[in-house]
Amino acid sequence: MSLLRIARPTIVRRSLLTTSIRCKHTLPSLPYDYAALEPAISGRIMELHHSKHHQTYVNSLNSAEEKYAEAVSANDVRGQIALQPLLRFHGGGHINHTLFWENLAPKSSGGGEPPSGNLAGAITVTYGSVENLKKNMNASLAGIQGSGWSWLVRDNATGALQIIAMPNQDPVVGKYVPLLGIDAWEHAYYLQYENRKAEYFSAIWDVVNWKAAEARYKAAT
Repeated sequence: MSLLRIARPTIVRRSLLTTSIRCKHTLPSLPYDYAALEPAISGRIMELHHSKHHQTYVNSLNSAEEKYAEAVSANDVRGQIALQPLLRFHGGGHINHTLFWENLAPKSSGGGEPPSGNLAGAITVTYGSVENLKKNMNASLAGIQGSGWSWLVRDNATGALQIIAMPNQDPVVGKYVPLLGIDAWEHAYYLQYENRKAEYFSAIWDVVNWKAAEARYKAAT
């Protein structure tokens, strides 16, 4: 899966004669089988997470965008404002999950292998070691109340690495570039880990695809 699709989730072009919506978001395919991340993440969780949850975000985003275009066409400012929370939630869900699938890889394809190059150096400068980064990120994940994500990001202004938590499906935008994200929603782990979410936070590092994070970091510098 090309990393160029991170910022531009897969779309299908429609005819320019279409009066409102000219593109439609689609569910990105995975470069690995659903069961390929076991035992860290079960195949059943991956199947439901990808084909059901992510698909719902895609469908709902397309619906919200169609309604938003209709509101724009009708010069309905109130309608446009009312739809913005839906666009943020479902658009964020689509963006976040598209990034998340690329954040993961089977162990046979390098999943869990430590980062290298400039990103590894930046992690050492900021956190002392990759293990310390994991501890800090797991603490961030454990501190999320309800649903959300924890992200390793690069600050565009300073170039520094930082760990931030985002609620619900709020995407990382603006001053930060997302490098690595971990989903802390219950649907990402509960079927396998039940209430032991700390075990999920620990196990997922075995299938983290640091090569994807390295490519994002390189593109941002």
